[in-house]
Amino acid sequence: MNFQDEARLRGSFEIRVFKAGRELEHYHDDNMIMASARDALARLIGGDGSGKTVTKIGVGTNGNGPTPNDKGLTSAYSKAVAGCTYPATGEARFSFTIGAGEANGKSIREFGLLCSDGTLFARKTRGVIEKADDIEITGTWTIKF
Repeated sequence: MNFQDEARLRGSFEIRVFKAGRELEHYHDDNMIMASARDALARLIGGDGSGKTVTKIGVGTNGNGPTPNDKGLTSAYSKAVAGCTYPATGEARFSFTIGAGEANGKSIREFGLLCSDGTLFARKTRGVIEKADDIEITGTWTIKF
């Protein structure tokens, strides 16, 4: 591994989908970090990071693959992440739940990590989850520096 590989910002996305309390799916994959995330991180370490901390998880309906210049989610529903832990040096893991009473009626195809000012930090697309009141999604999103 060379220095450039070690310096690459990357993410790992994992969810479990439950229907009426029974696990339907366990999904894990890498994700794309947005170009706007690099600016948010630069501002944080430069002391001008107001609003640039990751505080929200979002879901949306756009199934088109992510590009580095994506700015938001389509028909978004967002809420605060449940918490953040640091499982290893240079890693931040955000946990979240989209509960049975949240985002119902959405055809969820995309997930996003959002900064408190709305900046899209990371985005992941996948097959559709038809969100209903008996569906719960739990997950973690790990950003690796």
